[in-house]
Amino acid sequence: MSHILIKNVFTLKEVAEYLRVPEEKIERQVLRGRIPGRRIEDEWRFLKTAIDDWLRSHDARMILLNQAGVFSDDETLDELRMAIYSKRGRPEAELF
Repeated sequence: MSHILIKNVFTLKEVAEYLRVPEEKIERQVLRGRIPGRRIEDEWRFLKTAIDDWLRSHDARMILLNQAGVFSDDETLDELRMAIYSKRGRPEAELF
């Protein structure tokens, strides 16, 4: 019987591969407290479950509002957001 090893703890390189982004971006986001991770001496470690929870918890609309910052109370923001998604030809929320 063959065993498939599923890693529960990722290194920086592995989490970058898992998320398909450069290692430098991951490290920058971890240092800013935006991605859950722990530094153990000179190396980063990431729990797979924490990364998965983090991915699920980030609502696209809230991210847009946070990025918009000063525009978050703009009455035309919802209309602008809907126009952007319409032009892209896809819904705001992906259905799985």
